[in-house]
Amino acid sequence: MMRMRTRGRKSQKDREVPAVPMQWRRLLSYLAGYKLRLLAATIGLVFAAALSLVFPAVIQQVVDSVFSDADVALLDAITLALLAVFLLRSLASFVQTYNMNYVGEKIVVDMRCQLYAHLQTLSLRYYADRRVGELISRLSSDVTVVRTVLTGNIATVLQQALTLIGAVAVMFWLNWRLTLFIIVLMPLVVVVGTVLGRAIQRTSTRVQDELAGATVVAEEVLQNIREVKSFVREQYEINRFASAIDLAFRAAVKLLTVRSVFGPIIAFIAFSGLALILWFGGREVLDGRLTAGELIAFLIYGLTVAGSFAGVIGVYSQLQEALGATKRVFEILDTQPDVQDAPHARKLEPVQGTIALRSLSFAYEAEQVVLRDINLEIAAGEVIALVGPSGAGKSTLFNLIPRFYDPDSGAILVDGCDIRQVTQASLREQIGIVPQETLLFGGSIRENILYGKLAASETELVAAARSANAHDFISQLPRGYDTVVGERGIKLSGGQRQRVAIARALLKDPAILLLDEATSSLDSESEQLVQEALGRLMRNRTTLIIAHRLSTVRVANRIAVLDAGRIIELGTHADLLAARGLYARLYAMQFRESDLLATT
Repeated sequence: MMRMRTRGRKSQKDREVPAVPMQWRRLLSYLAGYKLRLLAATIGLVFAAALSLVFPAVIQQVVDSVFSDADVALLDAITLALLAVFLLRSLASFVQTYNMNYVGEKIVVDMRCQLYAHLQTLSLRYYADRRVGELISRLSSDVTVVRTVLTGNIATVLQQALTLIGAVAVMFWLNWRLTLFIIVLMPLVVVVGTVLGRAIQRTSTRVQDELAGATVVAEEVLQNIREVKSFVREQYEINRFASAIDLAFRAAVKLLTVRSVFGPIIAFIAFSGLALILWFGGREVLDGRLTAGELIAFLIYGLTVAGSFAGVIGVYSQLQEALGATKRVFEILDTQPDVQDAPHARKLEPVQGTIALRSLSFAYEAEQVVLRDINLEIAAGEVIALVGPSGAGKSTLFNLIPRFYDPDSGAILVDGCDIRQVTQASLREQIGIVPQETLLFGGSIRENILYGKLAASETELVAAARSANAHDFISQLPRGYDTVVGERGIKLSGGQRQRVAIARALLKDPAILLLDEATSSLDSESEQLVQEALGRLMRNRTTLIIAHRLSTVRVANRIAVLDAGRIIELGTHADLLAARGLYARLYAMQFRESDLLATT
């Protein structure tokens, strides 16, 4: 138990979100692979920012020289020069925008692939504690937010910062006293931006969480639409989704409120600064220390500074907002799988299929012990049936053999090798699993069967389908093996889905087979076809069967009876009936139920 509590603390630590500076370093690391495009974008950005500073100087020249001297030729020359400047600025902006957006799209691809690949490495325990809709939200919308941070926002900050620095430098050259007067106002804007930016970050994180919650509701309902309709719960689910969306709306309104306050406050400070510039600059003109053209240029530069500063602060608020999304992405990337390969794990070579369970104990939580001191030796090619009441630990035992979970104590040996000393991939390559509820991918039958062996030939594919009693019904479908089965295989019957799953397992050709009895809900004809297919699949393989109907366990060489996480009986069907223990009682109970059903 102490070990399990320690493991829980480690998992919590693994999920801790990195500090903000670390987040920024990690975000910027995604830009490292695109240095040439970033260089081109930076050059374009610098040129665009520099050329944007030319216009106020041109206005000054027009006011102080052209108008005062009535020089039409100079006006023409200045106009042509200005058009050339605008053309060059447009070209520079194109170079910057195209390259930054290209990098942004590539980063979205890189991050989504990285996130998806990492999700594939996480153990089943991780998915047991989370909903698919939440993970999909992080994989889609949150990654898009990160892309905006790394390209659009950072580019805007750089452009506005360069414009701001250039404008301030020119303003110092025009009149240092007036420039110092403006700089005194800047700390006020910084303080306001920082306070409101933190509020935006907190509220934005809540918005993302609430949207993820609404996505979870929608994903659950759409996956279980059959149950929704059978229980006539359409309106209930509409109301539940509306409630989830309303929570997201309320959080969004709070975010909108903070944003709405943020903009006007910054604008008021900026325009108040311009009014003060006009007042102070006007006195400088009256005192002969500044020309009228320089004052006009100064006001335009002041507008540029105010716009650039407001732009930087505005992007800062967006960056704070995006930190919530980056936290959610990094939470997944920083999560370590509960089940990992040992540092020097070796590949498991083809096995005969002997399995030894040695003093096996397991608990999902510290208070929820599922298996206790399980000991069982299984010979190669032997068929073992696991029976027992619901909650006895049969499915958990199944999950431990392919290392979907690791035991808390004890060991599992395959051909005498501890499965923790070999790679998970090489272990699972030699195990075939046919679950009770077969879930197929939404593609074609061909794709679903080939999932067992991606490089299989057409001959191997058809042979596996024939052995699974699936070829005949597949051939009668309009597009044969290329027929699309629909979401979770909904277009096929239960028996057809099971036979496709058996064909997939046959194509994989595993040495060890884990079979969750799959015929309990089928009609007699489908059950017979599936049983025949299962018989071929089990031939010459070490097989563990979870038996829900005890009438099917007679194919087993031995039967292990589990109760409260322990094996309390082990033997053949005849031996266990003669022992008159739990197995005999369960068997008699099922046959009494069958007799009652037969007489009604």
